[in-house]
Amino acid sequence: MTTLQLFMYAGAFILVVGVAATLLVRDLIRRLIALNVASGGVMLLLLALADRGDGEPDPVPQALVLTGIVVMAAVTGIAIVLARRVEQLDDDLEEVEQ
Repeated sequence: MTTLQLFMYAGAFILVVGVAATLLVRDLIRRLIALNVASGGVMLLLLALADRGDGEPDPVPQALVLTGIVVMAAVTGIAIVLARRVEQLDDDLEEVEQ
């Protein structure tokens, strides 16, 4: 097994684990973490696909991964704030119903 195959299998495994956890977990924060794990698997797959085999990797997938990391950090921050607000509104609604 080559290093490229190892990275591809690891990326696919991490992606599947993240998607499965996203579908199975009900808590919003845990679901967000699972989505971040899945995106990490996608980024690992992109980096594995960047290997051309002639020594130098393709710079386009590397740039996509770098951009993806920045976008993922920004979206995660916004999603955490929104998830906390949703949980806070749910708590307020439960207090009003009681």
